[in-house]
Amino acid sequence: MSDSTAAPLRTDFEVISLVGFAHGTSHFFHLMLPSLFPWLMRDFALNFTQAGSLTAAFFVASGIGQALAGFAVDRFGAQRVLWTGISMFSLAAVVLGLASGYAMLLTAAVMAGIGNCVFHPADFTVLNRNVSPPRLGHAFSAHAISGNLGWAAGPVFMTSIAASIGWRPAAFAAGSVALVALALLVVRRSAFASAAASREPEAANHVRQDTAAFAFLGSGAVWTCFLFFLVSIMAFGALQNFGPTVVQHVYSLSLPAAASALTLYLLGGAAGIVLGGFVAARSGAHDRVIAAALVAAALAALVVATGAIPRSSVGPFFALIGLCTGLATPSRDLLVRKTTMERFGQQSFGRVYGFVYSGLDVGLATAPLVFGRLMDKGLFGAALGGVALLQGLAILAALRVGQHAPKHEYILSVLPPKRD
Repeated sequence: MSDSTAAPLRTDFEVISLVGFAHGTSHFFHLMLPSLFPWLMRDFALNFTQAGSLTAAFFVASGIGQALAGFAVDRFGAQRVLWTGISMFSLAAVVLGLASGYAMLLTAAVMAGIGNCVFHPADFTVLNRNVSPPRLGHAFSAHAISGNLGWAAGPVFMTSIAASIGWRPAAFAAGSVALVALALLVVRRSAFASAAASREPEAANHVRQDTAAFAFLGSGAVWTCFLFFLVSIMAFGALQNFGPTVVQHVYSLSLPAAASALTLYLLGGAAGIVLGGFVAARSGAHDRVIAAALVAAALAALVVATGAIPRSSVGPFFALIGLCTGLATPSRDLLVRKTTMERFGQQSFGRVYGFVYSGLDVGLATAPLVFGRLMDKGLFGAALGGVALLQGLAILAALRVGQHAPKHEYILSVLPPKRD
């Protein structure tokens, strides 16, 4: 679709805003349980392993469910699946608020993980079908930023209520957040349908697309996308979990100073995502954008790993790592879109996005185990080297996906747009 046939900005803005709010809600629920660990561990006499197992249960349920949720999105429509996922969040919050033992806490974690599993396949299906292609880079950027905002809001919301009136009211309040998101999506459901109706498929230059349900599992490009998501998120997970501890030991920083390095990393990532939206909108070589950004991030991580830079430079280097990593994010999502469209068409958005994004859950569950062993052995510099290595593998994966891509242009789909 050319710029001249793009939908009105107002239409795209509403779709992006609705999906962004839903995505922020999902990230808010990532931290519903961890934010309450101080209270849950006290009241239920949990040790750290039991508490951590709740988070692991969330991501295991989400990872398994995400690969399956894509099929539901393609079969029943993204809107219905989104409603179901948000409703599951609300139910999980109620179970948490009523919990009388560890089994109910575990049940709440699994229910929340099942709710979380729908968002990437559903969100990206809605965005790809309803947002004008010239604005998709910005749409994916806004989608990623909204997730970060959800992460930021979750702990503040949950802990402030728990500290004031108790953790059970905080759990019920989290359920109300999900209900607000659900009500908003239901009330404005016509926005997706009307936007989709304005998209007409072009009639030429299309390729033969395989629409068999599991055909995507035979695609090397899809598996490479999965690998890319797995290794890139492991690098993020390593810094998110252990970044402050690593720089504290390598550079003998105080804990507040070390924690500020992680804050700068996250802020740099947010800035990079915004910038990456503009870069992705202007560049069709998404694999090269990703490679260039991650090369810079890997080099910065290696510099920090040497322990040779001044202490005052640690924070700026972490910000640079975050900036470069974030810059690659919108191009990453457009690369998956390109791979999907060129081989399977928009009728397969859900299952392809669901499968490749399940690599995120696998990576988030794996990173603490792998890097935790390095930390236990006191190999703090090696941990940063491992981050750089993972980013290097992500570079190779992104370039490999680009090599799979045909060199000529394709239409958005050979099928008429489906209303969700």
